[in-house]
Parts: sequence; structure tokens; C-alpha cells
Amino acid sequence: MLSNQFRITAVTAIAPITWGTTYLVTSELLPPGRPLLAAVLRALPAGLLLLALTRTLPIGSWWWRSLVLGTLNIGAFFALLFLAAYRLPGGVAATMGAIGPILVAVLASLLVGERLTLRRVLAGVAGIGGVALIVLQADAALDLVGVMAALAGAVSMSLGAVLSKRWGRPERARRFGRASTGPVPGLAVTSWQLVAGGLVLIPVLLLVEGLPSGLPDATAVSGYAYLTLVGTALAYALWFRGIGLLPVGSVSFLSLLSPVVAVFAGLFVLGEALSLGQVLGVAVVAASIVVVFTAPNVPARPAPGSATRPT
Repeated sequence: MLSNQFRITAVTAIAPITWGTTYLVTSELLPPGRPLLAAVLRALPAGLLLLALTRTLPIGSWWWRSLVLGTLNIGAFFALLFLAAYRLPGGVAATMGAIGPILVAVLASLLVGERLTLRRVLAGVAGIGGVALIVLQADAALDLVGVMAALAGAVSMSLGAVLSKRWGRPERARRFGRASTGPVPGLAVTSWQLVAGGLVLIPVLLLVEGLPSGLPDATAVSGYAYLTLVGTALAYALWFRGIGLLPVGSVSFLSLLSPVVAVFAGLFVLGEALSLGQVLGVAVVAASIVVVFTAPNVPARPAPGSATRPT
């Protein structure tokens, strides 16, 4: 019988697995050269949909916390990801992003009291190497601005994940006009972040890309619908649920599944070849995830200034 932790981990892994299909959907279904438009149409409609389902608004400090989390996890992360992808080959950007698990491990030790173990650090280094084998090309060029954007994006999402763990869920919220008590649904907190992140991205979209001149065709609509419903609403709901239930330093390693899925999507859908180095990289990534999730449970130490909150 599967353990409860394994089930939670498997469900959480659906998030990075769906994110791994983003490149394929974007390249095959969406209009070219509109990544920020895609980001806004992913985040804002998904957030509004979840908000309509939960009918719950933040109160008190959760207004600014939602803005902070939405900016880190969605708005700033998507914008920096766009800049990195524009200035760097995709393999370099993905490899830079793979430092996330190590960043999360360090931040989690400082902000939520999770132990910074040698096992987790070594697994993080191995994960970076595995991703590099999967996606990095020998002739990949470096660009300082692109590298800094990729690193800043990794820092942004890592800090957002750790703060999501530290702050947990609020004890009270406002249910469309009336105060409510009891546990606030995780979907509500996810909706607040997605709406905030989408709103943060709108000025960037207007300044960098501008609005499209016409309506999207049926193919693009299907792509946007997939990214909104599956790649964002479902994925982020499962991701933040996993962060609430599992050590955030462990959950972060699941993000390494995204480049693995992207490679296999290209293999099965586009008929791309899989090299021996990529096979080795997949094995290394899988091993790093297994090593982290099979580690003995080490009690977290109290983080400075932290308080217990429901998750």
C-alpha cells in the first residue's frame, strides 16, 4: 500500500510535469513572439477562475502577502524567464533555473527551519548536472544579462516557494462580503497569487509587447486554454498544496521533472532524437529526486520569528 507521503508527492509532481509541456504547446499552438501575452493569459484568467470557485478574498496582511507571493511566484518569475529565454539558448536558461532546489534548501534553512543537509546539497548539484546533460548544447553561448535574468528568476521562484511555506494559509478570510472563520481553502490562496501575478505582468506586457492586433485563432485559443486550465490553475493549485504538506526543500526537486518531460514530449510528439547524454541526464535527475525523498525525516528547527500556521 502506498504511503500517504508518496501519494502527496506523486500528486504534486503533476505540476512540474504539466509545466514541462509548456514549450511544446507554446511552439506548436500559440502565435510566435508573444510570451508575455501567454503569461498574462495563463495567470490572470486562471486566478479569476479559482477566485470565482472559492469566492474568498484576503483580509488584513494577506492583501500584501498575496501581492508579494504573486509577484515572486508568477509576475517577476515569468518576466525574468521571458528575458532569459530571449537572451540565452533554452538549454542555458533551463540549466540556470535548475539551481532552484539548492536555493530553496538554503532559504528553507533560514526561514522555515528545515535542515540544510549534505544529502540535499549534493542532490541539488547532481540535479543541475542532470539538467545540463538533458538540455545544454555544446555550442551554447552565454550572455551576462540573460544569465543574470535566469538566476534572478530562480531566486524569485525559490523565495516565493519558501515564503509560501512560512506563511502557510490564513486563519480567516472574507467570503465575498462577509467574514468567515475556519481553514481558508488552499485554492483561494492560489487564486490570490495568480491574480496578483497577472496584474503585475500587465504593465510589462503593454511596455514590451503591446496588445495583439487581432483575435487569436482556434488553435491559439486551445493552447491558451490548456495553459490556463491545466498548466496554471491545476498545476499551481497542486504545487502550493504540496508545499504546504511536504518539506519545501524536497518539493523543489520535483521542478527538475520539467526539462525531462519537455525532452520526452519532443521525442514522442515531434519525433526528436534522444542522445546517450540525455538518457544519462534523465537518470541523474531521477536519482537526485529519489535520494531527497528517501532521506530520513529530520525534525525542522524553529525558524527565527516564525509562528505555527495551518497548512
